Formats: sequence, structure tokens, C-alpha cells
Amino acid sequence: MKTRIAVMVSGGGTNLQALLDAWKSGQFNQAEISLVVSNQEKAKALDRARAVHVPALFLNPAQYKDRQAYDQQLLKSFQENKIDLICLAGYMRILTTVIVRQYEQRIMNIHPALLPAFGGEGMYGLHVHEAVMQSGAKYSGCTVHFVDEGTDTGPIILQAVVPVLDHDTPDKLAERVLIEEHRLYPRAVSLFCEGRLQVAGKRVLIKEKA
Repeated sequence: MKTRIAVMVSGGGTNLQALLDAWKSGQFNQAEISLVVSNQEKAKALDRARAVHVPALFLNPAQYKDRQAYDQQLLKSFQENKIDLICLAGYMRILTTVIVRQYEQRIMNIHPALLPAFGGEGMYGLHVHEAVMQSGAKYSGCTVHFVDEGTDTGPIILQAVVPVLDHDTPDKLAERVLIEEHRLYPRAVSLFCEGRLQVAGKRVLIKEKA
């Protein structure tokens, strides 16, 4: 049985595109991207999904009384589509326990910094890269991690390091980090689909290929 993946998006969807490209090229031989979901009706990411005939679902948060009710509908969609793994790819809402507890160690997120530094509420997009540069850090990067009930606090799966250059701007740093995001996320998903990720406390162990 193939691992059925849902990708959650809010914007342009370049990380979604990296996952779609990896899937179509055969990197996920044991998986398929079965659903793309967005909280934004005009998210370009939905068009990326439709272009390769992946079901694209818009769920309007304004139609639900609170975040829990919204996530109940999300959960229903995941269950109806028999989703095994959820990938957050620029999804700009924090998942509630409604989903996190049902999909423990089966939700991944990509963050544009080296967690646990520069994570938490408010740390997204250019805000992250601005904070990195203001801190004087010499290195940044990106992190793929499992999602838990905190914000950017789940076990780290993979990281990639990018130097912060002397004449960088937040935009230039973001561009270089994004290149690594597009490489790292498909790799993490492949490891999951191969059954090679084992969570031991706050660490994720990568098992040898069978």
C-alpha cells in the first residue's frame, strides 16, 4: 500500500511544487500526493495541484465557528481520503489538537531556520530571516520536523545549513534558504515513506535502508 500524502498550503506553493516534482520523478515510489488543502481560495498552490490532477480543496475558515470546528472538517477530509502523512508547506495556521493527536508523528513541517532557534509564534516568512540577521548569527538554514502540540517544537528530522553572508539582506538569505528547503523536504518525505524514521524522545533516528 502506498503512503497517501496531503499537503497543506496558504500561498504560492514552491515547497508543494518541490514535493510534486519529486513525486512525479519517482522519488516517492512508495507514496502518492493524494490531496492539497488551503485556507486561501486564491492560493497559487491550489493551481499547482490542479495542473497535475491532484485534488485541490479550499476550506474557508470564516464558515466555521472556531479553529477546532475548522480542524474537525479538515480531519474528516483526511480520513475520507485515507491520508497517512500530512505535510505543511507554507500553511499559515497552527493546527489544533483535533488533528495533531490523530496524526501524531505523521505531520511534517518545513521551517526556514535552524530550530530550536528562531521558531515559535510570529516566526514565519521574512520575519525569520530578519531575526536571524539582527541576531548576528553566522549561519541559518532550514529544518524539517514532526509537528507536536507546540509551535515549531516537534522532533527534528533533517536540517540544512546556509551561511549568512556579510552583505546579505533578508530577501537574499531567504532565497538561498529556499533552495535548501526544496531539496530537504522531499528527502524527509522519502525517508518517512520508506519507514526509516524512528522518534526517540526529541531525536529522530534515521534507520539504514533495508
